[in-house]
Amino acid sequence: MPITDYRQDPYLSLLRPLVEAYLAFYRVGTRHIESMGLTSAQFDVIAELGGTDGLTCAELGDGTLITKGTLTGVLDRLETKGLVRREPVKGDRRARNIRLTAKGETLYKKTFPAHAEFLKPYFEQALTKEEVKQMKVLLQKLRDSFEEC
Repeated sequence: MPITDYRQDPYLSLLRPLVEAYLAFYRVGTRHIESMGLTSAQFDVIAELGGTDGLTCAELGDGTLITKGTLTGVLDRLETKGLVRREPVKGDRRARNIRLTAKGETLYKKTFPAHAEFLKPYFEQALTKEEVKQMKVLLQKLRDSFEEC
């Protein structure tokens, strides 16, 4: 099979800019989250739980970018900090509902809007509202093509 020059291939030439955009977003976002005293994984869980009556571990796993193996440790640390609590789920002895405590809800109300407002200008300076709509569609199509495998 011949070696493809990815820079000349119309599809593969997208790889580097896509990864670079993700890494730049991740670095800037992570620094901001850490400045608020949280890890990215902790913030992800708090953001997912915020404004809900709680979620099961399975729902949290589906809604966050955290692997199941990592999620348990993150929940343990958040519980130790008094930010979440685990409650039994009626009718399922194995399942637990994860909820923010009052302290966790207060942290969510403080950090989530702050992080959203911090990130928003980066998107506004790079993209028009119409480009955002187009990009969402295109990124979802790309994601879906990988999930089909």
